Amino acid sequence: MGKPKSLKDKLWGAAVLKMSFRLKDSEDSPAYRAIYPGVLRDLGVDDAEVEKYIAENREAVEKAARGSSGGEPSAE
Repeated sequence: MGKPKSLKDKLWGAAVLKMSFRLKDSEDSPAYRAIYPGVLRDLGVDDAEVEKYIAENREAVEKAARGSSGGEPSAE
C-alpha cells in the first residue's frame, strides 16, 4: 500500500482536473458535474480549497491541465 497523499497532492489533483474542464469551457457539462464532486469527496477537500490552490498556482495547474510536462510546483 502506498503512502497517503498530502493535502497539497490532493489539491493538485483536484485543481488539474477542474482546470482541464475549465480550459474546455465544460464546467457545466454532465461529465464534470458527475466526476468533480466525487473527486472532492474522495480526496476530502472542498471546492474553495481547490479554487485557492488554483489561484496560487495557476501557471503550473494550467500547464498540467493542458498535458504539458512540468508537473506539480515545488514546495515553498
